Amino acid sequence: MDINRIRKEHNSGGIGGIINSIQTLFVAGLRVWTIPIVLMLSMATGFTTFFGLSHFIVSWIALIITIAIQSIIVISSLEIAGMHWKANRLRFFSVLASLLVAVSASITFSYFKFYEISQKENIQIDRLNKIRTDVNAYLKSVADTKTKILKQQQAELDKASESVTQAYYGTHPDAPAAQKNMVGQGPFFRYQREVFETKKKESAQVVQEFEKLNQDIRVLQNGLNEWNMSSPDAEARYRKIVSSLQEVSIKFNQMATSSGVITPDMPILMTYTEIVQGITPSFAMWKDFSLFAFLCASMADFFTVFLSYRLEFTAPGPLSEREQELVFECLRQFTEFRINENDELEMVIEKSEIEKARRYSDWPRMFAVGFLLSRGFLRKIDSKSVEFAPNLYPLIAERMSAQIRALKAQQAISASSPAVPAALEVADDE
Repeated sequence: MDINRIRKEHNSGGIGGIINSIQTLFVAGLRVWTIPIVLMLSMATGFTTFFGLSHFIVSWIALIITIAIQSIIVISSLEIAGMHWKANRLRFFSVLASLLVAVSASITFSYFKFYEISQKENIQIDRLNKIRTDVNAYLKSVADTKTKILKQQQAELDKASESVTQAYYGTHPDAPAAQKNMVGQGPFFRYQREVFETKKKESAQVVQEFEKLNQDIRVLQNGLNEWNMSSPDAEARYRKIVSSLQEVSIKFNQMATSSGVITPDMPILMTYTEIVQGITPSFAMWKDFSLFAFLCASMADFFTVFLSYRLEFTAPGPLSEREQELVFECLRQFTEFRINENDELEMVIEKSEIEKARRYSDWPRMFAVGFLLSRGFLRKIDSKSVEFAPNLYPLIAERMSAQIRALKAQQAISASSPAVPAALEVADDE
């Protein structure tokens, strides 16, 4: 189809031919444009498939498998569009099974890439929340242990104070027999008072150290609350948080050990590299299913299959003059036509009983039917009938109008020149 042909048909007054030419040119243009789209979609889907597959096997093997998967998707889609499942069920279902396996593999491994893209921020937020949760849980354990230590110190201080009172009144159970029931400040009283003063100083020192520890805890909490991974100095701030946590842990362990209390274990935080690193694909991602990532992975494969199918299913281009002549003459040999429920012209392609009785050879017209089916100008209804596609009507209309014009011209010539046939007959007799 070219511009010269369109201009020629326009000059000859073939409106139907012009419409058909424009329509078939448009269809052919879409078909040509579909080819690079399918290739680009295959490359895009292949990239995401290769990304997911390369995390499980060697890269060069993953590349080969990815090319095979994308090739199977395109080839199987083309084959399914060009075959009828009733004609060869085994071949049809084998191709369909290959297509389903290839699409499933492509979607599965593409899902990993889209999952990383869609869930990257959420995963980093989850990592940050985990760090905060671990640190806060540790600080809560520190606070509980600190309360326990302070209660222990207060209990010892109260006991020492009570011992001083008992020593003063001579009722202390450990007082010497000579000082029993004697009120006053004797040697035993002075000894108990020194013990009390020592305990009091130790308790005050513990409280003072806990106040310093509280300041370090506040610095740690403020740094953790203000930390943002998007800030330019995020790595330095995170290192400061880890350093503050270690300082709190060291100081508290020293205080708790001197008090004879078991200290809680400090949480082992992730490194900054582990926090900001990407996701390692695994089938555990299906547990935390992302509908958005799955739809993105499926969408590219769906478009690839659909466009590949339509690439084979649509008519590849217009018919030439000789092809139109052949098709028109062969279709004229069919006799059974009707308008079906799709408002399309339907014709029976099976031999009639009379033709079967006469052993009529319908090879030419069946060739025309097969030719038009493969080119998309006919649609198969069942094994016995086909219907016209919209792009076939202008061709038939053009041929019919040409024949009608030729018939009218012949009738006009016959009416205006009645002596011509007689003269021809005399010439023939001579």
